[in-house]
Amino acid sequence: MSTQAFPEEHARNPPSEGEQIDLGRFPSFSSIYSKQRTRKAVVVGAGPVGCLAAISLARRGWEVTVFEGRSDLRAPSSRKGQLRSINLAISHRGLAAIQVIDPLAAQRFLQTVIPMKGRMIHHPDCSLDSQLYDRDGQCINSIDRALLNESLLDNAASSPNIRLFFQHKVQFVDFDKKTMTVLDVRMDFQQEYLRDEYVEFRMPAGRDSNGDPVFVLDPDHLHIWPRHSFMFIALPNKDRSFTCTLFAPTAVLVPLADRDTFLTWFKKHFPDALELIGQDNLSRDWAQNPRSPLICTKSNPYHYLDRAILLGDSAHSMAPFYGQGLNCGLEDVRVLDALLEEAKVAATTSETVTPGHVDQNLAGALARYSETRHDDLVAICDLAMANYVEMRHSVTTPAYIFRKTVDAFLYSVTARQKISLPSMLPLLSRATFASVISGWLPLYTMVTFRPDVSYSTAMKRAERQSRILTGLGWAGTGLFGAVGVGVMGLLWRTFSRQIRKQ
Repeated sequence: MSTQAFPEEHARNPPSEGEQIDLGRFPSFSSIYSKQRTRKAVVVGAGPVGCLAAISLARRGWEVTVFEGRSDLRAPSSRKGQLRSINLAISHRGLAAIQVIDPLAAQRFLQTVIPMKGRMIHHPDCSLDSQLYDRDGQCINSIDRALLNESLLDNAASSPNIRLFFQHKVQFVDFDKKTMTVLDVRMDFQQEYLRDEYVEFRMPAGRDSNGDPVFVLDPDHLHIWPRHSFMFIALPNKDRSFTCTLFAPTAVLVPLADRDTFLTWFKKHFPDALELIGQDNLSRDWAQNPRSPLICTKSNPYHYLDRAILLGDSAHSMAPFYGQGLNCGLEDVRVLDALLEEAKVAATTSETVTPGHVDQNLAGALARYSETRHDDLVAICDLAMANYVEMRHSVTTPAYIFRKTVDAFLYSVTARQKISLPSMLPLLSRATFASVISGWLPLYTMVTFRPDVSYSTAMKRAERQSRILTGLGWAGTGLFGAVGVGVMGLLWRTFSRQIRKQ
């Protein structure tokens, strides 16, 4: 999703596909004005991030036009072609952003989510192992991407300050000449195709004795089948089905071309999942659903003068393994909104405007976004890749389980009071992040349940805590078992000294 300045006249008369628009022909851009004028913006993309950005700007009094290259997903005809999704796992960062920007949309779509309290690990022998996400029972939430997008689209459509145009694809923009024909912005851009691809499958609902649909797996968990270099996951849906995704290196998937070879391979690694999905359903989805690449995109800067800013996937597409792609994009909107408020960028301006004029106040706010957000976005892209290793392999190792136990212990003795999402909203509505963070916090807790902690701060803090644990020599599981509470007491006293030095 990107936003840019755009004239009111264009909103009333949107371009036909392929039409070149010279924004300079509009008097509002070619003449000099000294009277108050309403700020205008174009949002390119009507996904969840684009919709929330439009709502955010409209709430501030801007006039917003949204262009989406695809058809309106709320139309019945749009649903037929939806084959790729990766169910969304929305957590506190995404929830905080929506509740700060659009509380009504948050209330509506929260009625459709399914809370997941932890990971359910499916071992090769079909045994199960539940690993909770949080000591206080906090959950991430499974939600259908279309349901969330539709809710935000409805709210955007109901705003008198927002105009929505579908099947209008913006291809090129010249931000200096203000024409939608060429893009002439200098920036660093890095796109990497990951070694892995993904394919989606559907695990149908079961039936109870009355014929009513029931979950065939525990719906309170994100289900993971870790198999070292690849994995299979399942997220629950409201209709009692599960959306399942196979992640594997391209080199693993390519040889599985024909039906029998694929079924044999799948049965070897995921026998319980095969039984629940069914061979016919599995082979049909394998044949029909696309094998899609995973892409990581990093760019810098994210803005150009006072005329454009990149948010969401247009700035930082990432691997889905931390469940933060959507959450991060929604947080982008909240952070930008806070910076616009901090810079006191009003909905109107009386500055003299010429074709080459730069609104220094707005440009400064956008520059501040690029300066402060870049480290966070690089951090979460890297954390997402690291979490893939954890999900597909580390979660089954004794060292990982022991380390999580010690992490949870130190968390419990240093952070005795639960910090809830509602308690963080007043801060997050006026500031980007908290300036002071106290206590020992597990990395997953910081990333998923503490939107007041930036991604880069979470990464740096986790690295410091890891060095402390390594220095304490905590990995001696045998010693821990023999000495028990005494070791934990020594661990705590040593930790206390170390943490005071941070």
